[in-house]
Amino acid sequence: MTQHGAHIVWDWNGTLLHDVDAVLAATNGSFAEVGLPPITLDRYRDLYCVPVPRFYERLMGRLPSDEEWLAMDEAFHRHYAAHAVDAALAEGARQLLEERLAAGRTQSLCSLAPHEQLIPLVRTYGIDRHFVRVDGRTGRSDQGKARQMVRHLAALEGISPERIVVVGDALDDALAAAHAGAKAVLYSGGSHSRASLASAGVPVADTLAEAVETADRLVG
Repeated sequence: MTQHGAHIVWDWNGTLLHDVDAVLAATNGSFAEVGLPPITLDRYRDLYCVPVPRFYERLMGRLPSDEEWLAMDEAFHRHYAAHAVDAALAEGARQLLEERLAAGRTQSLCSLAPHEQLIPLVRTYGIDRHFVRVDGRTGRSDQGKARQMVRHLAALEGISPERIVVVGDALDDALAAAHAGAKAVLYSGGSHSRASLASAGVPVADTLAEAVETADRLVG
């Protein structure tokens, strides 16, 4: 492929996949099982952070114990699986992916979703052919994306590092990009409020189309 414009490393949950409603329902479902009160979407987006145990700490006033974390994590994923079947791609995502592929611009996907679940899911949405590489999480679920992003970028062949831009919906995406030596654009339609995303010190976009345009500008 001709290398021009940005190589975009897409995030999945909350970015390409608009699953915030499923995430909130799963969060409240798991909270109910451990005796925590439900939260609103606005409160979720103000408090959410990665690693996820820190999110629970903000709600509980303390870090969950290992036993509590395992119970909450299992409950969340069980509830999420039930609700995520109704999740759709984010507005304009499919068209953006197709346009960049047609223009010869490379894209990849790096997600904290479990790898063995992510691969068939991306195929289900019919967008797997748009990516030169898809990597989901293979290790613990209580870690951020930084080390995984380093591995993902190292595995990209023939792509100049200075042309790589991470597009995600979480502060952790910006941290992971910086850790791996890449640029980042954050999307306000997912897990974080715009105000919290602004604290990352990278551009914030309100649509995926705007995020893509910004990514291309960042690489000149």
